[in-house]
Amino acid sequence: MKRLKSLNEIISLRMELKVSAKKVVFTNGCFDIIHAGHIDYLKKAKALGDILIVGINSDVSLKKIKGDKRPIIPEDERAFIVSNLKPVDYVVLFDEATPEKLIDKIIPDILVKGADWDIDKIVGKDTVIKNGGEVKTIEFVVQQSTSKIIDSIISKFNK
Repeated sequence: MKRLKSLNEIISLRMELKVSAKKVVFTNGCFDIIHAGHIDYLKKAKALGDILIVGINSDVSLKKIKGDKRPIIPEDERAFIVSNLKPVDYVVLFDEATPEKLIDKIIPDILVKGADWDIDKIVGKDTVIKNGGEVKTIEFVVQQSTSKIIDSIISKFNK
């Protein structure tokens, strides 16, 4: 089964899942350097429903939000890695700075972000709630981030 899907494939798949009454959870991120925090987060997101769809910022999108030195890992490799993680059912790349258009097309049953996001500022919240869905946040148990890992690597090599 191919887990990396195009936007059109995800939209079609979402319609099938709706008919079969599967609860779809959606989250998104850059997933530039996979770490324990990502795995913990994705595992908790998956536990909220039947199917977990992960939107991944494309290289173009990631540069828009993180700057010219990112990504570290190219989009095809990031998508391959995330799509092969146990909790993840499907992955879709998006080019915009936010996944708003993607969420508007998928209309997940549950939209999830990390607890570092204020629910009122979560992109796509209005679409999901308007369509009877829920927006949830997940506490980070593992306090790790890609930026922290990059900073750690740089400091170790600059000694």
